[in-house]
Amino acid sequence: MAKTTKKDTVKNDTLPEEKIPWKMKLQYRVLIGTFLILFSIGLLLAFVSFFIHGHQDQNIVDELADRSESAQNWLGKIGAYLADVFIHKGFGAASFLFVKLFFITGTYLVLDLPLKKLKNTWFWDLFVMIVLSMLFGFFATTLPQLGGTIGYEMNLFFQDFIGKIGTVLVLIAGLVIYLLFKIKMSPEAIKSFFEKKKKEISDDIDAMKAKSSSTNYNLEEYAVEDKDEEQPVADYDLDEVLKPASQFEINKDTLKPTISSYSEIELEPTLKSEPKPEVVAPQLTVTPTEPAIKTNDEAFVIEKATDEDVMEENLAAKIVADFGEFDPTLELSNYKFPTIDLLKEYASVGITINQEELEENKNRIVETLKNYGITISQIKATVGPSVTLYEIVPEAGIRISKIKSLEDDIALSLAALGIRIIAPIPGKGTIGIEVPNKNPTMVPMKTVISAAKFQEAEMELPIALGKTISNETFVVDLAKMPHLLMAGATGQGKSVGLNAVLTSLLYKKHPAEVKFVLVDPKKVELTLFNKIERHYLAKLPDTEDAIITDNNKVINTLNSLCIEMDNRYSLLKDAMVRNIKEYNEKFKQRKLNPENGHRFLPYIVLVVDEFADLIMTAGKEVETPIARLAQLARAIGIHLIIATQRPSVNVITGMIKANFPARIAFRVTSKIDSRTILDTGGADQLIGRGDLLFSNGNDLVRVQCAFVDTPEVDKIVEFIGSQKAYATAYMLPEYVGEEGSSVNLDFDISERDSMFREAAEIIVTAQQGSASLLQRKLKLGYNRAGRLIDQLEAAGIVGPFEGSKARSVNIPDLVALEHFFNNEQNTD
Repeated sequence: MAKTTKKDTVKNDTLPEEKIPWKMKLQYRVLIGTFLILFSIGLLLAFVSFFIHGHQDQNIVDELADRSESAQNWLGKIGAYLADVFIHKGFGAASFLFVKLFFITGTYLVLDLPLKKLKNTWFWDLFVMIVLSMLFGFFATTLPQLGGTIGYEMNLFFQDFIGKIGTVLVLIAGLVIYLLFKIKMSPEAIKSFFEKKKKEISDDIDAMKAKSSSTNYNLEEYAVEDKDEEQPVADYDLDEVLKPASQFEINKDTLKPTISSYSEIELEPTLKSEPKPEVVAPQLTVTPTEPAIKTNDEAFVIEKATDEDVMEENLAAKIVADFGEFDPTLELSNYKFPTIDLLKEYASVGITINQEELEENKNRIVETLKNYGITISQIKATVGPSVTLYEIVPEAGIRISKIKSLEDDIALSLAALGIRIIAPIPGKGTIGIEVPNKNPTMVPMKTVISAAKFQEAEMELPIALGKTISNETFVVDLAKMPHLLMAGATGQGKSVGLNAVLTSLLYKKHPAEVKFVLVDPKKVELTLFNKIERHYLAKLPDTEDAIITDNNKVINTLNSLCIEMDNRYSLLKDAMVRNIKEYNEKFKQRKLNPENGHRFLPYIVLVVDEFADLIMTAGKEVETPIARLAQLARAIGIHLIIATQRPSVNVITGMIKANFPARIAFRVTSKIDSRTILDTGGADQLIGRGDLLFSNGNDLVRVQCAFVDTPEVDKIVEFIGSQKAYATAYMLPEYVGEEGSSVNLDFDISERDSMFREAAEIIVTAQQGSASLLQRKLKLGYNRAGRLIDQLEAAGIVGPFEGSKARSVNIPDLVALEHFFNNEQNTD
């Protein structure tokens, strides 16, 4: 156990800086940053003075302790020693890049900026350092300080194997790599640069020619000469032609035109046109028949037809260069993720291997198989938190089906519950026998969340479910599932599994990136998450609670999600992308205009606990929107997690079930239930208490679900809820359903059925409004009984349709019914 604790500690120490909840104190960051800045300045002074006095300090480097010797270096002996190490024995003149690296790193520490951004800078500066050292070492043999010892030795090494020409080719390759990947210089960029320069030069020449020719004419001569040369003004867009007129300066004395520069005209933000002389007289009157303005701007007319997509790309690139990419987390930029310390640390963590138990089980398995004539060539045990997997390799000629049929016999010999045989194990040439441990180990949520596999997961919606038989943290991506079905008998861990899923997402995703729609018919399982309503939850407008506990409100929420889905698909269509990831990436790069309705789209996770209860109360009204979401919502970032006890056909139809390839099965009581959930057996042989089978297609993975207790969830949501939040919860589109879920019925009293009064008495007496009751009591057909119920509803005697439930009766007894009829007669 001590070893396990040590291993977990080492894993946590290797996590990326931003993922570890521990953070260096501000005082230490400022102190270390200041030291690095001062050290970089000292290095700069030492390096510069090395090239001035380096030859005089060569002997002193080896005699640092001798105080009688003095150094000419500006930083004394230490400076001479550092310069000798970095320049003479190191990378030569390229070592000046160390000054830059230390200075930038110190600045980042002092300003409390994330050091993760410096990874790229360090990598490319070290790469350039090596290339420059080799380059100087190759071409500067007369001055070895330029390349340093490393550059000299690397040149010798390469020249011994590939010669001088090969070394030159390696240097050229290094420079090309740097230019392509760091400077982002491509052949197209070079070509466009030269074309741009060439065009600017030609523009300047044309402008000079035009200016010199135009100064010989006054305004009237200029207009008369142009009359025979140009097309009529009616062929041009007068607004575009006259637009820059206000930007020309007119000299009242000489009436000579002054040409404005292109940057002042600003007809199009991204198009450049050749500046041409253009003159507008004061109070110029233009008629369609008289060409009064000369327009030699033919190039402008051609460029104006440039593709708008190119213009938008250039504008987006300019905005990104000026302001950076869009940051969806900016509104809650000071949001802090929950720390791992909020999760409880249990004492009994880590797998204890009982050698005697392993040996005993192995002998019993071998003996039982031997009794049935099955010999084994090899057996291996893998110990997990709650189950040990024994992998056996039978002798040649043994039928696998024969071993599979001995499942109950092996369970009897081991005296264990939940023996499961995997024949064969996918991807291996072995047969697996899973045997529950006598002393199962709990998997705390803390060990799963702190695991490097979860912290470093490059997933859109990572979920840490627990640990596998081989004691590896099991992490899956909800975005790729894309929907999850959880099922199992009561008390086997479904609600704890839901809490583990939600906790994983809270630890990994910012409130701007994911929203939850929580449906909790039990009213007690998910109410803890009310505290993070304005951070993570989504709800309908004009509703008080974000967590839905009333089954009638679920229908409106699901239909609202369908509207949100349709709206998002419209946005994806306008943006010409296929999924939410591409859309958000394009929005971050500022290629989508918010004024056109575009916005950053967070993932929406719909969590439904006890789905069977919804179907029993609402029926088809819930099934239709759920089926639509299951089929279509994957691409636009709406994912469903549905928990139920038994996903039979009357609860989850084949249409819905086909869109839930990812399924989690906790322990069930029969093989039929297991096949209902997973389409295969195995869930009936689980041992309960969080033991589950995860299926995402064909393979089954046995996982011990991570345990997260209610106080732990309470601490996490308390930590998040105490921070700055959005003004309101994420608002879903408003959905207006039909009142009473039925047609508004208005029946004239004279058109009532002759048996209306008898039907009303029967309904009031039984206090149950149903058409089948009238059929039996009055011996009517279904159609007439249905019409009577509609008439009773219109009269206000019975309530509206409520799914599979009987209608409520609004009149308590026959006396009140008699008063009701008397009032109707008096009213008439």
